[in-house]
Amino acid sequence: MGIISPVVTDSNGNPVATGSSQILDKDDFMTLLVAQMTNQNPLEPMDNTEFIAELAQFSSLEQMQNMNALLEQSLEWDYLQMQTVNNTNATSLIGREVQATFSNIYLDEDNLPQINYTSAEYAQSVTIEILNADGAVVRTLDMEDVAAGGNSIVWDGKDENGDRLESGFYTIQISAVNGEGESFTPSTYVEGIVDGVVYRDGSAYLQINGLEISLAEVTSIQAANEEDEG
Repeated sequence: MGIISPVVTDSNGNPVATGSSQILDKDDFMTLLVAQMTNQNPLEPMDNTEFIAELAQFSSLEQMQNMNALLEQSLEWDYLQMQTVNNTNATSLIGREVQATFSNIYLDEDNLPQINYTSAEYAQSVTIEILNADGAVVRTLDMEDVAAGGNSIVWDGKDENGDRLESGFYTIQISAVNGEGESFTPSTYVEGIVDGVVYRDGSAYLQINGLEISLAEVTSIQAANEEDEG
């Protein structure tokens, strides 16, 4: 049913205003229907047609709410099932060579993340900003006279003051300026052998060259070499 102004009656059958509106569920509907029947005028009882119509409304409301509950359960189950399948598939990538785009890097207590990027053209300068979970820039790395193609830079895990930052995920933002002074955005990527898989908040991350890459960011997977399999 829709939004209505509920009418509640006292022991004498007089309406009592609640002062607010609400969305009725099936229990509220049944309570009002029983109250309506209890307080009806014996000399002018509720018409059968009206009564049947209200029961039909109740039945329809109950079915809709039950369907919504089942749908929510089904979606939750589908999500858990998909997450389980993805996490299981992630382990099959150990030892494989993959390439992935990425915008996040994970810093632990002692790793030195390598940030790879591809520049479509010569860059007079490249600026790499590292942001924390709050979106604040904690470190800026600069490179000059960068050739077109694949390039990389290692982050020592420290902030602008030279202090080692806390472990966790950090976001990478990269921008560049070409020889004509025009700005463009290189693409970040990582390429290498999957060393292992870690699970954080129920999701699997591939460990590649000191980075942790989500499965959604993988763009290509190379077939395992026969020597590696043997």
